[in-house]
Amino acid sequence: MNPISNVWKHPKTSAAGLLIAVVTIAGVLSQQGLTLGTAGSGTIVTLISAIATALLGLLARDPSNTAVILSESAAADESKDLHSGSTPKIGVWALIALLLPLPLAGGCSGTAVAQDIVNWTPALQSAVATVDSTAALLAPADAPIFMAATVGFDAASNLLVAQAKAYLANPTASVLAQLQAQVVTFQQQVNAALLAAAKITNTASQQHALACIQGVATIVSAVFALVQSISGKVALAQMAAQSTIKLAAVQPYMDQRKAARILANHYAEPVALARMQVAQAEINETQAGF
Repeated sequence: MNPISNVWKHPKTSAAGLLIAVVTIAGVLSQQGLTLGTAGSGTIVTLISAIATALLGLLARDPSNTAVILSESAAADESKDLHSGSTPKIGVWALIALLLPLPLAGGCSGTAVAQDIVNWTPALQSAVATVDSTAALLAPADAPIFMAATVGFDAASNLLVAQAKAYLANPTASVLAQLQAQVVTFQQQVNAALLAAAKITNTASQQHALACIQGVATIVSAVFALVQSISGKVALAQMAAQSTIKLAAVQPYMDQRKAARILANHYAEPVALARMQVAQAEINETQAGF
């Protein structure tokens, strides 16, 4: 097949392929710290990636009846089948490419990340408040275990938000280092709490404990991914070294559907897309050694 004539015969597919390549290359450049200059509060690389992503979003509006349908109500239970006659529709590839610049790890500027972390404050405070009130709902023998596992959540959440605000006001390397250390500390506390809750023998108490801890865990993971997106290789290596309880140890006790619903609600996006973002964020975290 003549590649040149194929471009003219399938312009949407060819354009999507080019845009996907642009987003992919931009993501690699951002990970390597190459910015190509600044654009407002962000970088040229981030701007190019955002433009390419926006164009992909327009291409994803495939009018065909066989296009992929991703609705929030359907994704809350089970994703609908991806219907395409013989080859994937353009919407599929555009959606896959949209996963590269995640709201959680999109190569954003440090200021934008700090603001996003601060924006998580109400949800984080609500999740921690739920944890604080959960012990009274557990079996008497299980409440002390739960309380001991989650006792540090209030202080850790307050400190994390305070450091995010400090970095937003003064985005320097030293303040970022404090933010990196605190998000690792909080994540480790949450991971330890999940493992402790998993040892509760009363089934009802265990499920209730794990569910409320996951509310905090999801938000901490989102914040962790945000901090990860603006951290260099050396800092990430140091953070990974401090993470003694790895993601793999707590994944069996995490509910990705619940995590996706929390993420989708925060970013006002379809749950189906949020589920993919959660999965990709976990992959990124594991590959970085966490």
